[in-house]
Amino acid sequence: MISISPIPIFNDNYVWLIEHKNGSASVVDPGDATPVMRILKAKGLKLTSILITHHHWDHTGGIKDLLDAYQDLVIYGPNSTKIPQVTHSQKDGDIIDLFDDQSLSLKVFEVPGHTTDHIAYFANTCVDNEKEKSNDNNSLESPILFSGDTLFAGGCGRLLGGTAEQLCHSLKNLSSLPTNTQIYCTHEYTLANLAFAEVVEPNNEHIKARIHIESVKRNNRKPTLPSTIELEQKTNPFLRCMQTEIMTSINQHWGQSWKIEQELFTGLRRWKDNF
Repeated sequence: MISISPIPIFNDNYVWLIEHKNGSASVVDPGDATPVMRILKAKGLKLTSILITHHHWDHTGGIKDLLDAYQDLVIYGPNSTKIPQVTHSQKDGDIIDLFDDQSLSLKVFEVPGHTTDHIAYFANTCVDNEKEKSNDNNSLESPILFSGDTLFAGGCGRLLGGTAEQLCHSLKNLSSLPTNTQIYCTHEYTLANLAFAEVVEPNNEHIKARIHIESVKRNNRKPTLPSTIELEQKTNPFLRCMQTEIMTSINQHWGQSWKIEQELFTGLRRWKDNF
């Protein structure tokens, strides 16, 4: 069995902990090592690998201390001079067998836009060689995506190195994944993103319902993540720029008459930057 759970760090980051039933583990984007090591120790887990999506400090800041604490760590990440600790650089289409029994194979997607070096990790299935059943709510029952800061719940990352054209293309690629794909992004931005989405598309009942559901989770100090591709297709304006109401809102906000998706996406991203 493989399970995924969040390790909260800083104000709104999550490090995703991937646990194997044999006691080995991997973490995604460890911006801070201390909470990660505390959880690993409490659960009796041995860290064997790290997955990095991009170079920003809040995703990479804990690598050095984890390297000091755990021997023979494998560090997967983009081919970037800004992340010198990466031992296995990845490119689009590469496959990673995260554990020795090949129970979790991740496909790499290059998804530039937030940064030029951003990658995401996707697993279509989780193979359990013993066909065990689990009642653990964190156990894998569907495809998974570690999207870093490219695709958020209800939104997307800012342009901090890449271009709007790149980000739009990256989001289109991710949104074409199976609709039941569980999205593990790395920030708790959901309610703020949905507040913007409701302004852009005030008649979308899916957004209104989602705001209520996610507000209850946060009021109970629970993460709003993971999301799903299906939910994002219904509520995330950055995946829906060509919808009539969204097009109208963008053009009214900027006093334009854009009809091309790239123009609309760029206008929407600029609008969110100043929201």
